[in-house]
Amino acid sequence: MTDHLLEEIRGSVAILTMNRPDRRNAMSKEMLMAMLESLSRLSMDDSIGCVVLTGAGNAFCAGGDVKAMADGVEDDADTLEGKTQQLRAVMETSRLLHEMPKPTIAMVGGAAAGAGLSLALACDMRVAASSAKFTTAFAKVGYSGDFGGSFYLTHLVGTAKARELYYTAALVMADEALSLGMVNHVFPDAELEAEALGFADALAAGPRIAYRYMKRNLNAAESGAPLKDMLDMEALHHSRCGMTEDHQEATKAFVEKRPPVFSGR
Repeated sequence: MTDHLLEEIRGSVAILTMNRPDRRNAMSKEMLMAMLESLSRLSMDDSIGCVVLTGAGNAFCAGGDVKAMADGVEDDADTLEGKTQQLRAVMETSRLLHEMPKPTIAMVGGAAAGAGLSLALACDMRVAASSAKFTTAFAKVGYSGDFGGSFYLTHLVGTAKARELYYTAALVMADEALSLGMVNHVFPDAELEAEALGFADALAAGPRIAYRYMKRNLNAAESGAPLKDMLDMEALHHSRCGMTEDHQEATKAFVEKRPPVFSGR
């Protein structure tokens, strides 16, 4: 493990904190390798119902370490193939956030820039502080973008706006991000943690098997699955959920006019 990434378990919620506050939580190899390990493990941990990604201090994540870029030590590969392989390996963090079989939330206080924005967009939902700000940033350092940001942003705001935000690296404040659909909720800074973790707790207490299949359905639709395939998938997943103890508990609770108590079975 590394102190560049902190992991905390609160009940059924796992909180991953990018922890380089003096560098605005800019990514390091140690941080990304630790995140890759944590996300892989948490995705298979039945005791965890939701994963929250956040940053220490006054930023979410500034993306790549620009000082390391300027010093020529961002990676240690000499060839295009080697650089590509190294980058693609750590970009699995973004895929895991997007595809792991449980809800993921980005808790964004402060700036989310470049690949840091990509990680926030990879999560199922984003909850932001009113002081949060977002930028693709890549154009400012002569990069085209990584960690899936072009995919996620296009699906969230549409292709024309995504292109504008990539080409201009414009700064988007929290309220505008909310209106664009980049974030789900904006709260006063002092209320962000309580609101985001309360949301995470509520999701973690929900029907986890149903969430898993909802996420598969939504990701397939996002990737352009044909309607016929979507209908087939929904029929299979819906029927599978109907065979769970959670479904039986939910229907019983509905009849008895009480909140359901889900077990994840």
